[in-house]
Amino acid sequence: MKRALVTGGSGDLGSAIARRLARDGLHVIVHANGRLAAAEEVAQAIRADGGSAEAVAFDVTDAQATSAALERLLEAGPIQVVVNNAGIHDDAVFPGMRVEQWRRVIDVSLHGFFHVTQPLTLPMARTRWGRIISISSVAAVMGNRGQANYAAAKAALHGASKSLSLELASRGITVNVVAPGIIASAMADKAFDKGAIAQMVPAKRAGKPDEVAALVAFLAGDEAGYISGQVISINGGMA
Repeated sequence: MKRALVTGGSGDLGSAIARRLARDGLHVIVHANGRLAAAEEVAQAIRADGGSAEAVAFDVTDAQATSAALERLLEAGPIQVVVNNAGIHDDAVFPGMRVEQWRRVIDVSLHGFFHVTQPLTLPMARTRWGRIISISSVAAVMGNRGQANYAAAKAALHGASKSLSLELASRGITVNVVAPGIIASAMADKAFDKGAIAQMVPAKRAGKPDEVAALVAFLAGDEAGYISGQVISINGGMA
């Protein structure tokens, strides 16, 4: 059974991805930062549905803590599917943005990507099969007011993933980015009402976490073995 790690797996989108990968037959490691109980709830729900899952908590911005956690996980074998979903918002217009806001958002999405993915690549490469999928955002493609930090962090994943895809292609490892638009979640519900979504999104609705999870699951499967180095938007027709 292949093993998958989903960072930020206790949230709306991460849990949908974790559940879908488990339904596809993977053993899923559901990650959370500090909310281990929330990650364990997701893992328990997966197991109740007949899937295989476990929960883990560590801070992706802490290189040593992440390395130690991954070392323990690798004792059970390589992790062949990595979904870098961990990320945070801390919005402010750029002239008023604090240094801490800039650094923290980039630290989670970009440095977290490195801290998690880098230790897993060599064990993955030895199996000559792997999938690295990072969750970005429409903000990284189009920009968004008040999110220069978030857009910068997510856009950096695009370049890193394209470069990494060239390094790992000969080992049977694909590296791709999924860039969602407005996806229904507790956070999105607070930020956008239906009228605003109808104006912004040609499809006139928010996306569903399960729709993003389906795309991630496809990229994580055998049929997507010739897709690599791509940034794939899923945003209801937003340019």
